Amino acid sequence: MQCPDTGGTAGEAKMGGEALYLRRRIDLLAAISFIIGTVVGSGIFIAPKGVLMNSGSVGLSLLVWALCGVLSTFGALCYAELGTTFKKSGGHYIYLLETLGPLPAFLRLWAEFILIRPAVASVVCLAFGRYVVEAFFAPCPAPPVLVKLFGILGLSFVVVVNCWSVSLATRTQIILTIIKMFALVLIIVPGICALVRGQTENFHNAFNSESFTLNKLPLAFYSGLYAYGGWFYLNFITEEVINPNRNIPLSIIFSMVTVTVCYVMVNMSYYTVMTAKELLVSDAVAVTFAGRALQSIAPVIPILVAISCLGALHGGFFVAPRMLFVGAREGHWPALFSMIHVRRHTPLPAVLLLYPLVVLMVARGELFQLVNFASFSRWLFIGMATMGMLIHRYRFPQQPRPFKVPLAIAVSFTVVCFFIVGLSLYSDPWNTGGSCVITLSGVPVYYLTVHRPRLPPRWMTAFNFCSRQLQILLEVAQQDFKTY
Repeated sequence: MQCPDTGGTAGEAKMGGEALYLRRRIDLLAAISFIIGTVVGSGIFIAPKGVLMNSGSVGLSLLVWALCGVLSTFGALCYAELGTTFKKSGGHYIYLLETLGPLPAFLRLWAEFILIRPAVASVVCLAFGRYVVEAFFAPCPAPPVLVKLFGILGLSFVVVVNCWSVSLATRTQIILTIIKMFALVLIIVPGICALVRGQTENFHNAFNSESFTLNKLPLAFYSGLYAYGGWFYLNFITEEVINPNRNIPLSIIFSMVTVTVCYVMVNMSYYTVMTAKELLVSDAVAVTFAGRALQSIAPVIPILVAISCLGALHGGFFVAPRMLFVGAREGHWPALFSMIHVRRHTPLPAVLLLYPLVVLMVARGELFQLVNFASFSRWLFIGMATMGMLIHRYRFPQQPRPFKVPLAIAVSFTVVCFFIVGLSLYSDPWNTGGSCVITLSGVPVYYLTVHRPRLPPRWMTAFNFCSRQLQILLEVAQQDFKTY
């Protein structure tokens, strides 16, 4: 009998002599693919418009892109320490649980599946649908109904893959990541070549102070940070990473440096070929760019961008259900969602729960409102997680930490997170205030259902009956043993 950390078998067999648990199948290449594949998605093709619109100038927008990369890298290094200190999957949720207690952890879980994950996934779905439809309707505007329909079709494909097999999902992510990096190279090369040839007129008067407004700057950072979002996703699947003490820090550092360099170069390519006004009026920046710089292969670009969006959506749907899975295992969510399929070894109930929530938000959402709506809660809890890391360091100085981020990086990242969150309440009070209210709505839910359950006995009986029937229907069961 071997320990599950090494991928061996243990415990009493459930089906055909095979133990039931989530295997460690994520090696270094797969880990890098999951980070790059989820970071590089719709953001780099949507966010340039939001960054430029809210920063007010070409030069400041490039500076925002670079600073967002540095800030995201700082955050990724903090999460590398958290991921090697706490060996459970679940990302933000488990770190808040271990450092700040059960209520903040539950609120993170609540916000993730009521607000953050549906909003983020629906943004990617809409971007996927837009680029697919643009390929057939350009230069005419894409019909909104078709955009949403194709977005839902892409979402359905991702859900099926993640329900079918962990190995298939891993291979799919690696393939999609390779394709999307090829798409970035196709954008970077012609733009940089034009810049080297002296095509610099769009960079004259790059820092236009007349169009700068301080209250919009946090929204520019939100758009940029949205494009870098995903650097923390590997921490959601720590229990499935081979040799996490080595592979988590290595994959995070390599991925974030690569993405930051690529993002700055992509935006320089955009501005070399397009004016700021042209970028602001474009709903599909990469398509407009391809029409100018890559005329011979311009029809291919929307398809490559759509595949890039699909890769980000796929990566998010692979890792996010693990947070729900761990939350249910810790007693903060119904036990059904801590079960895995008896043959496919996928967290089927957790994946399926997200599907209708995302479909609903795709049907009703609008891109930039969704970005701002989700960003407040996301960055609030990221700041709380890194603050918890600092508190845990102080309280337990002897705790083994295989990877330790410098204190200055951890403190500066935490301060910036809270600064952006606070300023965003002033910049966009409607969306961020709504996000705050939805997050805090989890407080009474926690006290009614988790802390001291006060639900009527009849409700609990009916709920338990439905859970048992769903368990039989979905063919799921609890893991045989701990994997951490």
